[in-house]
Amino acid sequence: MMVVLLGPPGVGKGTQGAILADDLGWHRLATGDVLRAARREGTQLGREAQRYMDRGDLVPDEIIVGMVRERLESLGADTGVILDGFPRTVPQAEALEEVLGELGAEVDAVLELTAPDDVLVKRISGRRSCAECGRLYNTYFDPPEVDGQCDDCGTSLTHRDDDDAETVAHRLEVYRAQTEPLVEFYRETDAELIRVDGDRSMPDVQAAIRSALEERLGVAGDEEQ
Repeated sequence: MMVVLLGPPGVGKGTQGAILADDLGWHRLATGDVLRAARREGTQLGREAQRYMDRGDLVPDEIIVGMVRERLESLGADTGVILDGFPRTVPQAEALEEVLGELGAEVDAVLELTAPDDVLVKRISGRRSCAECGRLYNTYFDPPEVDGQCDDCGTSLTHRDDDDAETVAHRLEVYRAQTEPLVEFYRETDAELIRVDGDRSMPDVQAAIRSALEERLGVAGDEEQ
């Protein structure tokens, strides 16, 4: 079973994907993790990717696709896979389809998490973190008791430069232009298209995902089987 997880920045895709993979006993394949593993293991593709990253350039699709292929080949044939953050573009999806065809596999479902842009901007631009103890806050949804100060250790909270509202709005524009067309791409395949409202609590979103996967694909967690 293979599921592609889509969703704009701030929708909770990484969190939901990790919980789902852990609960189902599946392998979550995230592009960032694949890159880090390839670099750590010193594979040929990992070394090639490192050269691009050292120059501050984007890693070409063919290298990313090659690393994804290596990771898929290393998994057992019966292993469920959640593709998180890949593919990001239609060309990547086309390349993935070619790889899966050669491996005798296919994408069974595309799970798209959604939320209004204003909610996404607040989720990201409102993020604050404590460099001392690592506690996370959100100035809109989970603010500290004292503005700019960690409740646990009193350390000043930090705000990433690329989390400002303007940058987040641009990232959403890029997502709409490059990644949303994937929905139409997969509409032309045999994959199940599942849309889940991500503008809810984390447990409610996870419950909706699980319900949809069980209803549409017969996928259930260990406790339900």
